[in-house]
Amino acid sequence: MVHQKKRFETEIIHTGYDSLEEQGSLVPPLFQTSTFTFSSAQEGEQRFCGESNGYIYSRLGNPTVRILTERIAALEQGEAALAFGSGMAAVSGTLFHLTKTGDHILCSQGIYGCTFGLLQLMKEKHQITHDFLSMDKEDELRSAIRDNTACLYIETPINPTMRLIDLEMVVKVAKEYNVPVVVDNTFSSPYLQQPLTLGCDYVIHSATKYIGGHGDVIAGLVIGRHEELGKMAMSTQKDIGGIISPFDAWLLLRGLKTLPVRIDRHCDNAGKIAKMLKQHLAVKKMYFPGDLDFPQHELAQKQMKRPGGMISFEINGNKEDAQAFLNACKLIKIAVSLGDAETLIQHPATMTHAVVPEEERLKMGITDNLIRLSVGLEAWEDIWDDLKQALDLMTPENTAYEMK
Repeated sequence: MVHQKKRFETEIIHTGYDSLEEQGSLVPPLFQTSTFTFSSAQEGEQRFCGESNGYIYSRLGNPTVRILTERIAALEQGEAALAFGSGMAAVSGTLFHLTKTGDHILCSQGIYGCTFGLLQLMKEKHQITHDFLSMDKEDELRSAIRDNTACLYIETPINPTMRLIDLEMVVKVAKEYNVPVVVDNTFSSPYLQQPLTLGCDYVIHSATKYIGGHGDVIAGLVIGRHEELGKMAMSTQKDIGGIISPFDAWLLLRGLKTLPVRIDRHCDNAGKIAKMLKQHLAVKKMYFPGDLDFPQHELAQKQMKRPGGMISFEINGNKEDAQAFLNACKLIKIAVSLGDAETLIQHPATMTHAVVPEEERLKMGITDNLIRLSVGLEAWEDIWDDLKQALDLMTPENTAYEMK
């Protein structure tokens, strides 16, 4: 189909699919098949050697998956995309594509716990080293890049501290050394932030989160330049095999249609909840890019459309107090993941980032009393009522709420 550039909210519903090419089906069909037939042995030979287009085997390509990858590439303003069976399959596929034995990866000071675990594995098995850096000063960034640095790997906002990385600054330095920049954009989704438009080279999503949006699929996505993703598709994706299933791709296409509407509601609710948390005596510190007192509030306004639906905060107390607070929540569900319709709450130090050694975890800002909140789509008043009753139990007077 001929692709004409349209606004984000339109692209997210229409790009990559023409219903008239599929019997008029309004919803993209689910091609739930493992393999595809050829009209002749000669056609099979031609497809395998790349002389003719067409599908061969769903590990190598599938029509439902193609619609998804075309759509997400357009939303991130990239040339191409690949879909994986999980966010970590997307992360590992990208890092394996970019590195070889003896290389070095420079990371933002704070990453998802399983990404940390992957980096440790790559170090132990393949001698691919890594360092963490705040990435807030050009000179420090220049000094940290080595001759064997294969890529800069960034989360922004960082999970779970919500710290931001100035992508334009990082890209400026990275281009001086011809080092590709990889950004995990999961917390923002392409609706709120598009790193490729700022000069980054690869964007990764745990599509399980906001892109799926309903807590019923595990998937990952990588977006970037056509040539590089073509190489990745024929190597780390094809041969390692961490592909997405057609049904999961179909679920993501369904979830994507409502992404802007959902994200706006997540952001609206998070903004209101953040204001209330900031005023509660049981809350020691609150981290939300939309807060005027957030140290990087101006940067959030510069590179994000809105501050997002994630909030982290420290309560007065220790690990046991934090766990008691979580246990006191009634409406809000104790669960990892994020971006679902339901509000989810978790304790990073003992859950998502439990694999990170305590010393490194504290350098990342992940304390024992830090709590991460994925603000859902419920009425914000009900979310706050549940948080408030649990927070009130954390103060001796049991009447903790007052304006600061």
